[in-house]
Amino acid sequence: MTKLKLGPLADNKPVKVSLELPAAVHRDLVAYAEVLGRATGQAVIDPAKLIVPMIERFMATDRVFAKARRGANQPQPGTGSAERSG
Repeated sequence: MTKLKLGPLADNKPVKVSLELPAAVHRDLVAYAEVLGRATGQAVIDPAKLIVPMIERFMATDRVFAKARRGANQPQPGTGSAERSG
């Protein structure tokens, strides 16, 4: 099984992250914000506010990630009390 390099997070406070986006990705975020605004009848939002929901959606719909995540929460063979002979 593949293990992620990250361990448990110490807290659940928001973390400010600074990143550089390729110009094409930024243009796409701006366009997406405009399309979303028209589709919902709302004002166009700051394109940067799309990043978190997009990442959340991506991870929530990634089947391989979900399977790996479920597998990480399962007891490993040989470590559970039912595995002990006695």
